[in-house]
Amino acid sequence: MGTKRHFRVWRGDESGGDIQDYDVEVNDGEVVLDIIHRLQATQTPDLACRWNCKAGKCGSCSVEINGKPRLGCMTRMSTFEENETVTITPLRTFPVIRDLVTDVSFNYEKARETPAFAPPAGVAPGQYRMQQVDVERSQEFRKCIECFLCQNTCHVVRDHEDNKEAFSGPRYFIRAAELDMHPLDAREDRKQYAQANQGLGYCNITKCCTEVCPEHIKITDNAIIPMKERVVDRRYDPLVWLGRKIFRRDQLESENMAPSTSVGVTDVAKGAPFTTNRLPEAPPVREDGKMDVTEVTLPVQGGPSPFGDQEFPLPLDQISYHKPDPRD
Repeated sequence: MGTKRHFRVWRGDESGGDIQDYDVEVNDGEVVLDIIHRLQATQTPDLACRWNCKAGKCGSCSVEINGKPRLGCMTRMSTFEENETVTITPLRTFPVIRDLVTDVSFNYEKARETPAFAPPAGVAPGQYRMQQVDVERSQEFRKCIECFLCQNTCHVVRDHEDNKEAFSGPRYFIRAAELDMHPLDAREDRKQYAQANQGLGYCNITKCCTEVCPEHIKITDNAIIPMKERVVDRRYDPLVWLGRKIFRRDQLESENMAPSTSVGVTDVAKGAPFTTNRLPEAPPVREDGKMDVTEVTLPVQGGPSPFGDQEFPLPLDQISYHKPDPRD
């Protein structure tokens, strides 16, 4: 025998609506979606809700239950106190279509904007090979069921409608992170794209998306924060910046590095000793931030790399890095 429980359900459409009260019978083991179906069967047959699998795998029945974004099929009635009123409302971040059904097309638009997997050149389908460790590295992100609870709870768009155009949201940050970790993905600009086009910088890592994820994906810790760190490394780390300036042509010639020199400097001798602890200075750039084309074409010999792996072509009068003797 069940017990009578009090429910409050938002009813309305895009023009407006209000909370309505219902007393419904609740039986042991039932979930919130069961109660919605009982309401449809006994009291309000025109109540609109979205659902499909009723097993927590399709992500269709996303609603807000007592103010928290949840899946209706995975929220058991036993989690509430016996005399507690249960309030069910549509996802607040997205426009209401009717009752508990919202227009989540924003998410599909962002999905189309996210660059797809780029297969490696010269490798035919069926010939892709990956190590198991590479598969496992991003396996967590592929558990996403696209319930969009993380998108709904993210305050960047929940409280600021005008951010939607520039912000893709946590669901598509984990997609970007998954592809960025993929060893066969040929795109090299995913981090820059996430920062410049998907609004990665808007996220201030409050972890609200992680808290509501029904698949327990650590969205913030394992996807967003590492992506932010890699973006910062590429943009602001002085050693990474210096390495890009010095070795930006390391793939032009596999054996002979493309030579570079400051304007007017020639005949640089190899193997000259270093005398101070200062880092080498980058070659001069024009006012527009680009290097002169002569930096790439002049046939000038370079000095030994302070990093011990390649030669970098800087004139000796600009080299002031002291490489410590490993025997010291």
